[in-house]
Amino acid sequence: MEMLYERDADANLIKEKKVAVVGYGSQGHAHLLNLRDSGVEQICVGLREGSGSITKAEAEGIEVKNIADAAAWADVVMILTPDELQKDIYAEHIANNIREGCTLMFAHGLSIHFGLIEARPDLDVSMVAPKGPGHTVRGEYLKGGGVPCLVAVAQDASGAARDLALSYACGVGGGRSGIIETTFRDECETDLFGEQAVLCGGVVELIKAGYETLTEAGYPPEMAYFECLHEVKLIVDLIYEGGIANMNYSISNTAEFGEYVSGPRVVTSETKAEMKKILEDIQTGKFTDRWMQGGQEEIKDFRKDSNAHPIEKVGADLRSKMPWIAANKLVDQERN
Repeated sequence: MEMLYERDADANLIKEKKVAVVGYGSQGHAHLLNLRDSGVEQICVGLREGSGSITKAEAEGIEVKNIADAAAWADVVMILTPDELQKDIYAEHIANNIREGCTLMFAHGLSIHFGLIEARPDLDVSMVAPKGPGHTVRGEYLKGGGVPCLVAVAQDASGAARDLALSYACGVGGGRSGIIETTFRDECETDLFGEQAVLCGGVVELIKAGYETLTEAGYPPEMAYFECLHEVKLIVDLIYEGGIANMNYSISNTAEFGEYVSGPRVVTSETKAEMKKILEDIQTGKFTDRWMQGGQEEIKDFRKDSNAHPIEKVGADLRSKMPWIAANKLVDQERN
């Protein structure tokens, strides 16, 4: 698969457009601020009246419009609201206001791939999907780097949808680290699988199970926190920098040996079989149906239970004693 970079795109294309980003959450704020800092001058954010994000956007000097006005003004409308809201937002505020021949963009393929949104045939429909949470998209950009992006075109009415998507990807920093051309389907299914089986679902359950195993065996909660949560970031940093071999170079021989003999006892053939079932649920739309048809109620109880886990209280107390963590945090809920 070919990797594309800034040299493969025309970074000026997006600078010539009026860009409206709908939503100012994790991804929304990152896209807007990165585009602004990349030289895109005509930008605004589309928000509902009374949105709590209005003051955050205005504090960064971003022009705020209501969603309908933003859609009517822009050449490019990037929808960065939560997936479960996109269908109604498009139908109520965008479909009848976005101008003929403009571009409708997404950072995730779910709404298009599963048919939640059917765009007008005169529109370009494309995707620029940074492979990371919005706060890291912004953080890596500020460091002089970027988060890799996936780019796809679902509808090319103008004949130039690909070129503009590549330019947009460069504007948010993706051209610095690499851009991969794909499809809405492949991005959507691999993204959902990664976050469920490995990055979010898998990692969180692994952390909690390890913590519970140690504390149930009588070890202090603070030790269990450091071993099973705090150090995860430190280990992942090593893998991120140079792969698994780089991590193994840094850890002790004892730790590496334990990796080989005990890791497969945790992630077994049964675990992989469950991963395949998760992927099947994603591919068939079973997961999306559950999320859209009742998941918004389910998640409230899931969040309550997760937030009540003992590791959260122990971790909050320990992190409060390490001020450098807060001083360099990516997420500031009052600001972004």
